[in-house]
Amino acid sequence: MTLLASRRPVRRVALSAAAFVAAVLIAGCTPTTPEPSPSTSTSTAPMARPSPTPTPTPEPVVAPLRGTEVPASIDTPALSAKIDNHWDARPQWGLEHTDIVFEELVEGGLTRYVAVWHSDVPEEVGPIRSIRPMDPDIVSPLGGIIAYSGGQARFVAMMQKTDVHNAIHGGADDRFMFRSTQKLAPHNVVLDAQDIVAEYDELDPPAAQFAYSPRGSAPVFGTPSGGVDLAFAPESPRSWTWDAASNTYLRAQEGRADTDSTGAQLSATNVVVLRVAIDWSYGIVPRTVMIDSGQAWISTGGSVREGTWSKDSRTAAITLTDAVGREIRLAPGNTWVELVPDSGSVSVHD
Repeated sequence: MTLLASRRPVRRVALSAAAFVAAVLIAGCTPTTPEPSPSTSTSTAPMARPSPTPTPTPEPVVAPLRGTEVPASIDTPALSAKIDNHWDARPQWGLEHTDIVFEELVEGGLTRYVAVWHSDVPEEVGPIRSIRPMDPDIVSPLGGIIAYSGGQARFVAMMQKTDVHNAIHGGADDRFMFRSTQKLAPHNVVLDAQDIVAEYDELDPPAAQFAYSPRGSAPVFGTPSGGVDLAFAPESPRSWTWDAASNTYLRAQEGRADTDSTGAQLSATNVVVLRVAIDWSYGIVPRTVMIDSGQAWISTGGSVREGTWSKDSRTAAITLTDAVGREIRLAPGNTWVELVPDSGSVSVHD
């Protein structure tokens, strides 16, 4: 009885093993359905395409001689030119495109311009006239190019000692100048402005000459004013009248509208009047003293503010400050700088 009891468990283990082997054999004969692979999908839906990366919009930059925003940096040099203001020279070519114009006293109570183009250079400018002894001090802070028709040898030598490129009618850059048949000599020398700027485009662009309002409009300051009357000499009166419709000052000379080559009246966003001393050491040729300081009237946005102007050196820009020494800002736009002699007159409109 003991032996039988000890064998039965062994036989049960053996039977269980046999059953296990049979089960495995049966399972191996049963077909199975494979799980579909995620990489072998048969979906016919179109594949999503990635969105193109948007092209970034360039940040606008500020034109240094206007204070206005432009789409891209202007890396060309400034072009300054001596422009005739004799009555036989009017209307001039290109003044409506200027960034800055300096009006200065010359012989006989007449005036001439140092006109400056950078952000908007027209095809032609003129009439081009001769250099004067104050022009090196006016042009040097701008760098770039100065175009003129010649002048007294001592004045030409003064201009050539600056770092500004001298383009002189009859000199090496004569190919960029010609005489127009529309006016009589000597009031008919014309400069191919775009061509000469392209020729010397390796020259540095100008630095800003004035501070501008960061709000993009005329600063709120000063006393409301309708404009200003000026006289460089008794025989050369001119005026600037505020025009609210255009937000500019309109220019007149000798009681008549001063027009450009298209027939439109010349205008300015800012009119800066500087009271200046005159040096008569060059005989009949007056020299405006630019490295100095004095009284200033700044008209912008229909208001006028009195202040002080100063210029510390030939290459320094003009600084405008108020009664407590704070810098006076201009409205973004073009500017005319009137260099009125101490012997002249300035009268602000009510």
